[in-house]
Amino acid sequence: MRPSVRQKWRRTPRIGKLIDCVERIKAAVRAKAEHPFRVVKRQFGYTKVRYRGLKKNMAQLKTLFALATMCPQ
Repeated sequence: MRPSVRQKWRRTPRIGKLIDCVERIKAAVRAKAEHPFRVVKRQFGYTKVRYRGLKKNMAQLKTLFALATMCPQ
């Protein structure tokens, strides 16, 4: 939810707190889902896809994501 819309709901304390809690949970889930993509793009230098064939690209991406989940961060 956009901050301007959230601010309208802050006038009513209960609904405002509930919406803030929901937005915080959504942000936490989003952060956990986006972290492996950051690792693959930044640490492994995989910013562009090399079109050597779809199977080879998919195999390489699966390997990189497996390695990204092993990185302790």
